[in-house]
Parts: sequence; structure tokens; C-alpha cells
Amino acid sequence: MVKAPTVYDVAADAGVSIATVSRVLRRPAEVREATRERVMASVRDLGYVPSGSARSLAARRTGALGLYFPGFDAMDDLVELSDFAADGAPGYSLVNDVGATPDSHQLNLYFDEVLRGAELEAWRRGFALTVAVGRGDLAADAARDMAGRVDGLLVLAQTVPDAALEQLARRIPIVVLASRSHGGPFDNVSVSNDEGMHALAAHVIDDLEIRDIAYVGGPEDSPDDTDRWAGFVAALREREMDPAAARRHRGTFTRESGRRAGVELLASPRMPRAVMCANDQMGLGVLDALKEAGVRVPQDVVVTGFDGIEAANLSSPRLTTVYQPMELVGRVAIQLMQRRLDNPESGPESIRLPVRVLLRESSERQ
Repeated sequence: MVKAPTVYDVAADAGVSIATVSRVLRRPAEVREATRERVMASVRDLGYVPSGSARSLAARRTGALGLYFPGFDAMDDLVELSDFAADGAPGYSLVNDVGATPDSHQLNLYFDEVLRGAELEAWRRGFALTVAVGRGDLAADAARDMAGRVDGLLVLAQTVPDAALEQLARRIPIVVLASRSHGGPFDNVSVSNDEGMHALAAHVIDDLEIRDIAYVGGPEDSPDDTDRWAGFVAALREREMDPAAARRHRGTFTRESGRRAGVELLASPRMPRAVMCANDQMGLGVLDALKEAGVRVPQDVVVTGFDGIEAANLSSPRLTTVYQPMELVGRVAIQLMQRRLDNPESGPESIRLPVRVLLRESSERQ
């Protein structure tokens, strides 16, 4: 490898001091045009790239932000990379995929959108974005490790214990995603989960005249699921319906858990007239189960979801859902982080984004 040019090389080539090179690169408006052009010509000719680590030391910042997501169950099924690089192996395989159950990793589609938004906004504001994945008891350790390498940390709610987050917040700013403020020292960004589910339930009850409803929820520790269930319950109570009478199933926000819920409902003495799911992945899983059993949607059963992922727009029938601005969640989280970095003494800020109820063919009135 050729030795990388240094700031000393640029200064010597341009015939200026190191301080002048630094000013040209950092505050070009303070340097005379002729000098600035001479220095930049040397930078281009030599192929000089400023040292990010050196600038970080000077600014006492890394210029990087961390985004911490929970681990995926699919990690258990990862195959060795060597399986794809065997010498003499054919360059293709023929697979009969007719009738196969769609495969979808846990929450990937939601995470993809949030990550995209965070990446775009971080790039726009001059930050690098580092992503880490952790699981179970190791989550707090993984978050601590990342916190030592970034200026601020974005964390999905309930993936790291609050006690661990509070310790980290003494060192770096923390922004919590998908959670309302609960008194901790964190900024947070969330969406109107309860209002969205409330509006969708009201549509099912009032406009479709359905009162026999099952609810497929997510994990008990999910703030999103807690808020969505609260909106569902409020809509029922306002109409003098007993929420305890609604059949409730617990899922894990995966398509497969929605499919299992659908199979359980099909095995029950009476299939409900509507199945409302706490996210689209589970809603798609319910559609899978009903389709396999020959149950018509929406003629026999209405099915709804929540999130607005692209797969819900491509299903047959298209899934009625509550669209949350997932990409915007990631962008706003980065915005909150920069505000915190610029004003570390200000109080915690909470932003709640609106949602849209998208009525589609899976709940079309018959």
C-alpha cells in the first residue's frame, strides 16, 4: 500500500502552515480565495483525506450515532458462509416452491423502514450511523459496548432494561423509539398507536356492523401493543361492548405467530366475524391460515393489521391497516438526537407522530 498523504504533506506542497490547511478544510470562509484554492489543489493532487479519528479527538465527538435493535429469531437458523462457497458446487438450484408458506423474519420490514429513515437523516446531518443487534440477557452489555463508540444512542423501546439505559444516559444522550415518555431521562419518538387502533375498531363496529371480534396482540412487554390494545378496548367500551368477551391471542409480531393464531381461531367452536391484529405481519399470517382453510376474506372474516408495511399492500386481498410513518420515526429520532447533542442541558423531549387508517379489500363491506 502507498503511504497515505498527511496534512504535513499538503502544507508543504501548498507552501502554507498546517494551521492554514486546517482553516481551509474547516472554516474556508476565513481564508483568502487564492490561498484556499492553492490548498485545495494540493489536497486534490495528493489525494489527501482528513483523518476522522483526529477530528473526533479535537472535537471530542466521534461523529457517529448508534442504532440498537433487538436480535432476530432467524439468527438461530443462519447457515455457515462456507456452505455458499464450496468449490465445484453448481451455480444454481431448482426448488419447487409451489404452495410454500411465505417466510418473513421477525419485524424485519418495520425495522427496514425505521433504519432507512435514520440512515437518510444521519447522512443529511453529517453523522455516520452504526447499527448493532443484541439478544436476551446480553442486550444491556451490547448497548454499553456500542455506547462507548458513539456520540448518542437510539434504542427501540423495551430492548434494553430501563436501569441500564439510565446508566448509559449519564454518559451519552439516549433517544427511545416506539415509546411514550415515562419519566426517564430520554428523548422519545412514538406514533398514535391507541388513536389509530381506536379509529380502526370503530370502523369495524360502526361501519361494517361487526361486534364479534378477535384480537391478535404482540408480546406483553411491547409498548406499541399496550397502546394498540388500549385503543381497541376504548372503542369497545364506548359502544357498551365488553372487552373481556373479545377473544384475545398473544403473538410475537411475526407472520408465523399470526398464522398460529389463525389456526387456533379456526379450531374454535365459532370463528369470529373479524380478526384485528396488532401488526401487519400477524395480519398476513392470519390471512395465510384462512386461505389454507378455504375461508373467504372479507366475505366470511374481516382481517386488519397495523404498521402499513409494503407486504400488506401486496397481499391478496390487500390488508386493511393503520399506517405509521416508519421512515419518519427514524428521521425524527436523529433530529431529536442532534438537538440533544447541541443542547445537553434541556429537558427530555417527546414527539408523537400521526397515523393513517387505510381501508382496503380485507375489510371491504359485503
